Amino acid sequence: MKLYDDRVDAGSQLARRLKYLSGQDVVVLGLPRGGVPVAFEVAKALDAPLDVLVVRKLGVPFQPELAFGAIGEDGVRVLNDSVVRETDLDGDVMDTVERKQRIELRRRAERFRRGRDRISLTGRVAVIVDDGIATGATAKAACQVARARGASRVVLAVPIGPDDIAARFAGYADEVVCLESPAYFFAVGQGYLNFAQTSDEKVVALLDRTQRNFAAGATADADADPPLRDEEVRVLAGPVTVAGHLTIPENPRGIVVFAHGSGSSRHSPRNRYVAEVLNQVGLATLLFDLLTPAEERNRANVFDIERLANRLVDVTGWLARDPDTASLPVGYFGASTGAGAALVAATDPSVKVGAVVSRGGRPDLAGRYLAEVTAPTLLIVGGRDDVVLELNRRAQVAIPGECELTLVPGATHVFDEPGALEKVAELARDWFIAHLSRVVANR
Repeated sequence: MKLYDDRVDAGSQLARRLKYLSGQDVVVLGLPRGGVPVAFEVAKALDAPLDVLVVRKLGVPFQPELAFGAIGEDGVRVLNDSVVRETDLDGDVMDTVERKQRIELRRRAERFRRGRDRISLTGRVAVIVDDGIATGATAKAACQVARARGASRVVLAVPIGPDDIAARFAGYADEVVCLESPAYFFAVGQGYLNFAQTSDEKVVALLDRTQRNFAAGATADADADPPLRDEEVRVLAGPVTVAGHLTIPENPRGIVVFAHGSGSSRHSPRNRYVAEVLNQVGLATLLFDLLTPAEERNRANVFDIERLANRLVDVTGWLARDPDTASLPVGYFGASTGAGAALVAATDPSVKVGAVVSRGGRPDLAGRYLAEVTAPTLLIVGGRDDVVLELNRRAQVAIPGECELTLVPGATHVFDEPGALEKVAELARDWFIAHLSRVVANR
């Protein structure tokens, strides 16, 4: 069975399979949360609008996994008459279940939509996308809701699912597209190398991006400036070649190089979200893998801070030789162990680093190099991340240059709480804009 790097990779491959839908009146519907990054890639490839399809199953009270129906926005309600008859449910019981689920559905819809109008499905092809199918109950409800909202055709598309998925969805979807159906299927995550949880902020950010480029029945916004470059790159770093993703917006004002934490990669959904926020204000970004796949198999390499720092220095040197980035002031964004590497690299005399931001970082891993850090440094820590907070406080004292420590109230180490990662991105954006612009002014 082929493994996907992450949901972006899965979405890109799924999009290629769905290319035959190009030119049709399609609306792509992602099931939040994990289905939205996959759906985003599909919508982009099909030049189609993207929306979320927020649904809730209506479970039988004494057997909640058994759905007697489903609800969607706009008051849509669909019932499974056979289940209602077999369980002898009366109207009052069903209404009680529905009222409870309506509250949760409304909360989720408001969180994801932020005032956006729903895209009409009437007479259109609804392509429902999730990151995979396990039991299929939510996807079945989604198919029913899409049809109730007037879709002329329902296509269910997923990267991975059980080998009987087509039979399971007979009568629910007009067509099922599933790229991988392993014989021994036990969980959606088995198809992914990186199956980290998708945050609410990531869902909102992707919907924001598509809102700028798509509207119901419209093609891409002609006024939007496409990136100067948005591509995968390979960079020689010492004896190895590392993979990265480079995004350069029009008229860039600086570039931020990301150093990810242990167990992560250039596909990190959290770092990609922060990068998108930086791109929106004219900052170029480079997310790259500090280790090769072979090196990652040795856990000790994740904590080889000097090796990781040398990779950062080599990549920064590559940017200094590239015509599109050579004149741009450079910042580092480090997460977890990557923050230690970023601070060490910032002290290297062969590079000039205008600012460093650490997200939930381990600056203490920079050790003796902390005393040499002169680049303006922002340490962002979750208010509930007590151990890391203490390590950051000690590092702040050791850094002789400008260094601020900012807490995100209520956040834990990975900033999964509602609004936490969004706050991180805003803090990083403002820090880089303020300090990289000084580099330009002083030239």
